[in-house]
Amino acid sequence: MMKIRVSFVLALLLLSSSFFLQVARCQSDSDSEDAELVAETVEEGGDLGIVDDDVQDFGIGNYSPAPGVETVCVFPKNPTKVVVAGQETEVLIGMKNEGDQHIKVLAVHASVHLPFDHNMLVQNLSTQVFNNASVPSSVQATFPYIFAVSKFLQAGTFDLVGRIVYEIDQIPYENTFYNGTIEVIEAGGLVSIETVFLVSLGISLLVFLGLWVRGQIQNLSKKTKKGPKVETGTRSVDASMDEWLEGTAYTQSKASKLKKKK
Repeated sequence: MMKIRVSFVLALLLLSSSFFLQVARCQSDSDSEDAELVAETVEEGGDLGIVDDDVQDFGIGNYSPAPGVETVCVFPKNPTKVVVAGQETEVLIGMKNEGDQHIKVLAVHASVHLPFDHNMLVQNLSTQVFNNASVPSSVQATFPYIFAVSKFLQAGTFDLVGRIVYEIDQIPYENTFYNGTIEVIEAGGLVSIETVFLVSLGISLLVFLGLWVRGQIQNLSKKTKKGPKVETGTRSVDASMDEWLEGTAYTQSKASKLKKKK
């Protein structure tokens, strides 16, 4: 029973570890594809314009994306998306214009939300305004965005939602270039949730492996301790039977036979 239980737990741990490795592999492949696209936009990009820190309200969150406009983003210096509270993080936004008209880029904005409910706003991040940025038709361009979460934000996993606002024929549109999780850690914190999980998984595997080896050793020692069965000789059986049958007809006939032999 102990062996079955340990084997079941080991199977669950191996399945969970393979699942997380598969997720990490898929995430890595997605990030590499986005990085390639952003690299292409850097080479073919148009006029990026002047970056300003204006606080003008662009009605972010109220517009829909324009057809033929695609956006991607990468964290060039932070592929694991681990954000240190109070420190700046850079994002590169790649925009591809497959439409027939020029795009006038207005601003980039992002916000932090609780992962289980985007209606719960944690923090509105800074808005970067582009005074003279445009993307001609059939051209790609890259736009930088630098943000920093509050240094008082508690460490944990949050959702980052980033949007870029632009105009086509003076009609505003917006694309969501990133809508995913980030891990916020405290400044100077060296231990992340991923590290804790991997260490815990490794310790659990070692513990259950040790229990399994111990069980195997105990089973082997029990088998070696069992000695060979000792068969009872016929003489002892005959003696006990003689005592039990003493005085009966069987013993008398046996005595007479012995006298005849003499």
